[in-house]
Amino acid sequence: MIIISIIGTILSFVLMLAGKTAFIWAPIVLMYTGFQLWHHFVTERFVLGMTWTLFEIEVPRDVEKSPLAMELIFTNAMYHASQKGLWEIWIQGAPHFWFSLEIAGFNGEVHFYIRSPSRIRDLVETQVYAQYPQAKVKEVEDYTLSVPFDAPNDDWYVWGAEWKLLNDDALPLRTYKDYGLDQPSDKETLKIDPLTPTIEYLGALKRGQQVWIQHVVRPSLKSYHGHGHGEPKHHGWVDEAHAVMERMLDPYRQYRLQEGGPKAGTYASEVRAPRTIEEKMEKIREKIAKLGFDVGIRLMCVADARFNTVEDFNGLRRSSRLMFRQYNAPDSNSLVRINATQFDSPFADPTGLAIWKLKNRTLNWYRLRIFYHPPLWYSFDYGPTITAFTGAKPLVISVLNVEELATLFHFPGQVSQAPSFKRVESRVAKPPSNLPM
Repeated sequence: MIIISIIGTILSFVLMLAGKTAFIWAPIVLMYTGFQLWHHFVTERFVLGMTWTLFEIEVPRDVEKSPLAMELIFTNAMYHASQKGLWEIWIQGAPHFWFSLEIAGFNGEVHFYIRSPSRIRDLVETQVYAQYPQAKVKEVEDYTLSVPFDAPNDDWYVWGAEWKLLNDDALPLRTYKDYGLDQPSDKETLKIDPLTPTIEYLGALKRGQQVWIQHVVRPSLKSYHGHGHGEPKHHGWVDEAHAVMERMLDPYRQYRLQEGGPKAGTYASEVRAPRTIEEKMEKIREKIAKLGFDVGIRLMCVADARFNTVEDFNGLRRSSRLMFRQYNAPDSNSLVRINATQFDSPFADPTGLAIWKLKNRTLNWYRLRIFYHPPLWYSFDYGPTITAFTGAKPLVISVLNVEELATLFHFPGQVSQAPSFKRVESRVAKPPSNLPM
């Protein structure tokens, strides 16, 4: 009883103090909240006014280039980093452009897509042709519209999830260079392409089954908070990588007192890190030597109930969860599944309404390619207690450099022999504009 009385007294004092000082802190809180709401409003208004183009790329039959060619496409067409002014941020609400790189399998057919803001569609198209002149780039209807907006329902099964980096963004994944795909070879079919398992899997889907993979990308704008070590309070991914390396070296720092010389009486530091730490730091240096992209990874499994049973669909979603294992480097970084459309405990959703809402939202967010500017309700982290029952989990962005991104999305060569993987023999060129009429 004494403890309860003390707690009550403290709470009463805090409430009284808050009331007495409300004229100081309340205007500050209201102004900050108002600015944030306004910024969200103008940004959402700008985003809703954007138009988009979905390209399907039919891959050439003879792709002899390594994924380095895809790195150039991402660098030249999709790295729209710029310093925006107050007018653009607070009045126009103009965000940085983002793109969606997608691989989809329908009934055993495999397709590659790039979704781009329509105002720079020509840039994307020309950059693809610059690296793959025998490819065929064509504008198509959105393939996600084949599934109704109210799914899951009696006719459609739906499951989805997102992926993020397990460790610090500074640590790299296993890339195509680790598989030797950048090395010249006399025989294309002897190369090891980490994307081949995905192509073969999507090419083996049964009737009525669809698996969609999307990587929503933009120039890295992710901000990190400092943790001491002289780190700035807010900084970007390269500075964060340097901070990670400093933290890795901290356990191996030794200090000794200098006895002679002009610095006598002061301490000098010496670092003796083991070879494993040095190797890991070298991987970090190699990662930050290339451009970085914010990346949101999402996967959807949908199946037509006319041709698939519940058991068929459960097998599909369980297999799809292993889609990114080939990029994992146990001594560095891995991709882990998050925000899956399921609840860990049955009591969390006794009516089944929450799981329907969760699946439907994930499906439609894939369709809208939402990762950077979600609706206001989903822009905050409400903590595990609330999200366990509402499913309002925040979207998680990872930072990958252009090499890692090209590993996840590139056009495979003859190493991929899936018969359902559509290729073209040659590029279909447009007629010259100066032909006589």
